[in-house]
Amino acid sequence: MFVSGFQTSPYGVEWMRFEPGSPLPPEVQSLPHIAFEVDDLDAALEGKQVLVPPGSPSAGVRAAMIVDDGALIELIEFRS
Repeated sequence: MFVSGFQTSPYGVEWMRFEPGSPLPPEVQSLPHIAFEVDDLDAALEGKQVLVPPGSPSAGVRAAMIVDDGALIELIEFRS
């Protein structure tokens, strides 16, 4: 997976591109999503349809992807 654009976008848009054979679900690879910061990722995931379970894409960050009414939503927790 490759990401770009976030640092230069005035709107915080990040572009994601995937190599063939990426293990991420097809929905993540083909559909746009929105991301929200949450204080407690585990609590935010309770009762939700989790598509991508919590992981740590970088130091101090935990993220997961849910499906809500057909929309992909990324939930991100920043640890200090």
